[in-house]
Amino acid sequence: MFCIKKQGKHKFTRKQSLELSEQDEVIEAFRRPKTYENDPGKIDLIQTHISFIFLTDKFVYKIKKAVDFGFLDFGSLLKRKEFCEKELELNRKLCKDMYLEVVPINKSDVIKIKGKGKTVEYAVKMKKIPQEKLMNKLLEENKIDEKIIDQIAGIIAEFHSRIEHRRDAGKLGYDAKLDPIVEINWKENFEQTKSFIEKTISSEEFVFIQKRIMDFIKNKNYLFKSRMINGKVKYCHGDIHSGNIFIANQIYIFDAIEFNDRIRYSDVTADVGFLAMDLEFKNRPELASFLIQRYLEYSKDKELEELLSFYKCYRAYVRGKVIGFKLNDVNISNEEKEQAKKEAQSYFSLACKYAKSLKK
Repeated sequence: MFCIKKQGKHKFTRKQSLELSEQDEVIEAFRRPKTYENDPGKIDLIQTHISFIFLTDKFVYKIKKAVDFGFLDFGSLLKRKEFCEKELELNRKLCKDMYLEVVPINKSDVIKIKGKGKTVEYAVKMKKIPQEKLMNKLLEENKIDEKIIDQIAGIIAEFHSRIEHRRDAGKLGYDAKLDPIVEINWKENFEQTKSFIEKTISSEEFVFIQKRIMDFIKNKNYLFKSRMINGKVKYCHGDIHSGNIFIANQIYIFDAIEFNDRIRYSDVTADVGFLAMDLEFKNRPELASFLIQRYLEYSKDKELEELLSFYKCYRAYVRGKVIGFKLNDVNISNEEKEQAKKEAQSYFSLACKYAKSLKK
């Protein structure tokens, strides 16, 4: 049986302990065909640091883990419901026919989707697209060419062009007249990786990246502010990498960040820079360069190049951080943790490389 534990420094209340126990039961129940609305066929489970994802023959069900990382809080059933609904809303902007509905999971004598009894959990229900259509898998098979990259660049640029530029950063605890919002995000990143020093990131890398980043933010403060004034800081997707893109009968860019508006509220460079970083991480620098070239052509955003290394560093660092969280996840095997450790170390090494390239 799975053992789900809330991660963080918070003590469990009796209510939280009951919710954790119920989620444990739900995850076990999802292994059984009778839990589903219809015959699910083969059932596979994929885990991330924040989700349980059950793949059936026709549909995918995504359950949010009862975790609290500070920047992300799924610690209560009410919050998990709220963020399931928000995930549905946000992802329909790019994947309308993929994201279907939020389904209640009920418990009486048995646990069942849309069943009888009290609601003990919620899941996002999605249309299943074959996993072999994921862009990261297609990259491994050398099936991603410039034509596909061009289409992706166009989709991202068009998405950015229709996002409303809203000057409501104050709601996120940020004042545009003071420091750039990226400084808040970076300080949080550094704080949340301190416990991983000499595990996934060396002390030398940590100190070097921190100094180079904070110097860059200070020296380019005028540029960050002008980007906001000129409408280049928006509520973006927030998580565009090859593991979140399906290349099927159409291109689906899915899994937009729903759990933290402050993280999603970013310069558009952070979105396209994430995918460019990901392509470089996967040893496809020529595709990364072509992506940026085509995005610049579609967006006409010439300032983007001046901030590209900064945001690629940010994305590599964040990937190293969140993958490192798996080391504290009781649901993940020791073998997976060792793999996660090596992957996180590679991302932090790449972040260090980007930090070295920053111009003072």
